[in-house]
Amino acid sequence: MITLYHAPQSRSTRILSLLEELGVPYEIRPVSIFRPMTGDGSPDPANPHPDKRVPAIEHDGRVVAESVAIILYLCDAFPAAGLAPSPDDAQRGDYLTWALWYAAEMEPAMFAAIMDELDGSPMKRRQYEAAVHRIEAALAKAPYLMGDDYSAVDLLVASALAFARSAFPPSAAIDAYVERCGNRPAALRGQLLDDASGPQHS
Repeated sequence: MITLYHAPQSRSTRILSLLEELGVPYEIRPVSIFRPMTGDGSPDPANPHPDKRVPAIEHDGRVVAESVAIILYLCDAFPAAGLAPSPDDAQRGDYLTWALWYAAEMEPAMFAAIMDELDGSPMKRRQYEAAVHRIEAALAKAPYLMGDDYSAVDLLVASALAFARSAFPPSAAIDAYVERCGNRPAALRGQLLDDASGPQHS
């Protein structure tokens, strides 16, 4: 059984979609978090995340925190879902590169745009423009970042684009990509479960 420590309308929402994609039993444990953009909420002592944020999961006595780590961990733990290349697959390097690029490049660029920091920093502007170019270049070649098939890196990137679509420039390719990923049955179920608490799902 997997336990997801979850706060509605947060980064843990995409882990709901991931768990629905994996099709494995899990339970939702609601926790409160401090939301720095609004100043609302407070850390929950019951949350095992080292920083009392979300997402965090417990599985087989292990705690795993942070979206990228959880996605890498769960997709390897449940390979039958086909969301990640196996360690001996030729695409494994591309998969890991996209996942870590998301954390190291895309998220900082996205939040720099949200916080209106691009005009005051040539470095942040270059990083932002490079992130947009990388996404659009990949989507010009295929419907998903790694080709014709949806993968866990699409869940990461598309969920961030959906959250902060206004922080990115107009793009028919990005709009279609966000819609394509967001309309997956698991993503729709994850949205419906966003404010769920307690019950198990399989």
